Parts: sequence; structure tokens; C-alpha cells
Amino acid sequence: LRLVESGGGLVKLGGSLTLSCGTSGVAAKHYPLKNYAVGWFRQAPGKGREEVGCIAGSHDVMTYAKSVEGRFAISRNKAKNTVLLHMSDLKPEDTAVYYCAVDIQLIYGACPGNYGEWGQGTQVTVSA
Repeated sequence: LRLVESGGGLVKLGGSLTLSCGTSGVAAKHYPLKNYAVGWFRQAPGKGREEVGCIAGSHDVMTYAKSVEGRFAISRNKAKNTVLLHMSDLKPEDTAVYYCAVDIQLIYGACPGNYGEWGQGTQVTVSA
């Protein structure tokens, strides 16, 4: 199972961007994202990795880091088997590589997951 993020790019202060997390690989059909906890993370240069939010595998319960609460939102596109990170009111401090991760060890699992599968990341740069 491989995770693939897309949608990153350069955006101006206060702008919006939506990232997508999808799957590929032979195992992808056995692990529909809608059934598993999926987390979004970011890592800025010189800083540690931060979990910005998670959507649970059951009832789509969502949690967010305080740094993004009210500005970021996670949703699922079940038809496309993707998990989206909607980012608005972006700030320069949101600049980072964004990753998605999934916990496929527990179906219908809660957040945070025990993430074993990670994407390669997508760069988001917010200009002042």
C-alpha cells in the first residue's frame, strides 16, 4: 500500500489550498481509506513533525492541532478513496512538507492512529 499526497504549492498569505491523500499499489483495494484512521502531518525546515489533524475510521470523528483549529478541515471523498486537507487563512508558519499517514492495523480505528503507512509528502509554501 502506498499513500500519495498531492495539491501542494505556493500560496499567498491568507489564501487557501486543499491537499489530497490517495492510495496506490496492489494492496490499495484491500484498504479503503474510509475504514481507517488517517492523519495529516507537517514538518517545517529545522522542526519536528507535527500532527495537524486526524479523521477516525469510525464515524469520521476529527481532531485538530490547536495551531490549525478553525482554519484546517479534513474530509473524505469516499467515491475517490481520498482524504482531503482543506487549508484556509494560511500563514507563513504553515509552510512545511505535508504528509498523510494511515493506520491499517485497526479497522474503524480512532485517532490518533498507529500510523505505519506514509506518503512521500507535498510541499506547501505560504508567502507573506
